[in-house]
Amino acid sequence: MQNVFAGAFVDRIGEKRKDPDWMEKAIQAPDSLFMPVWGDRCLVSGDKPECRLLKRNSVDGLFDPEDAIFLGLFRDRPAFAIALEREETPPFADLGQFQDLRFIGTELPADEANLAAHARALVLWHASHIYCSRCGSKARSHDAGNARVCSNPDCGKTLFPRVDPAIIVLVSRGDRCLLGRQASWPEARYSTIAGFVEPGESLEDAVRREVFEETNVHVGDVHYHSSQPWPFPSSLMLGFQAEGLSDDIELNDGELEDARWFTRDELRSEFPKLPFRISIARRLVDHWLNAPDA
Repeated sequence: MQNVFAGAFVDRIGEKRKDPDWMEKAIQAPDSLFMPVWGDRCLVSGDKPECRLLKRNSVDGLFDPEDAIFLGLFRDRPAFAIALEREETPPFADLGQFQDLRFIGTELPADEANLAAHARALVLWHASHIYCSRCGSKARSHDAGNARVCSNPDCGKTLFPRVDPAIIVLVSRGDRCLLGRQASWPEARYSTIAGFVEPGESLEDAVRREVFEETNVHVGDVHYHSSQPWPFPSSLMLGFQAEGLSDDIELNDGELEDARWFTRDELRSEFPKLPFRISIARRLVDHWLNAPDA
């Protein structure tokens, strides 16, 4: 079982990004696939939701070919993301609706969820990196949308999409696990402890630091579980299971409104409400909840 949005469903064929002749033919090919992203939402249709991947003739006039973002080969066909301004009325109303992946991700076919996450992340990255981070000049799309380059000839800095590594961990101690909640979450919702990795820090050290900072609980052994690309907007969630070495909870850094130890029986009740099924947090909880020795 893999996490939502994960999976090697797209052949990224990175060498083609630097081949302008191949890329021009792919953009103009009638059977190439185009995923429109309206603001931060993807086009979805059907009672059993599916992404609407459009052919070339359906997107004529909606984008500049130089701004198309090459995602790779999807189902053996070139696939591109195109950005649509959120301020405009969304097109393709006869084909479907633009949906938020946070709510629709678990209902999409796994390969389409993966492609949509890829498209969304790159579209938002381009929108937030209009200018060069070194000299402030405008940057333009480069390498078929998989990089940007500064337009200032005296600078020429190449910008690449960045992924922010974040740890997320299910800490357990005997027959209890540690969950916390933020004040902004829905009432009674609790989840696993998470936080961004800091410079010069290993993943295991980040787990121990984040758990202690947020709950005052000391952590011993740390074991990798799985990862999840999290396109909101550009994180990579690195999931772990860890051993708690202490019981007393204190909310050291104020990030959490509450944190508690919960038994399996409590997690199977109506309180607390568990993380959404789209998230790796829920998979970590379910893995512990349904462990063979539970």
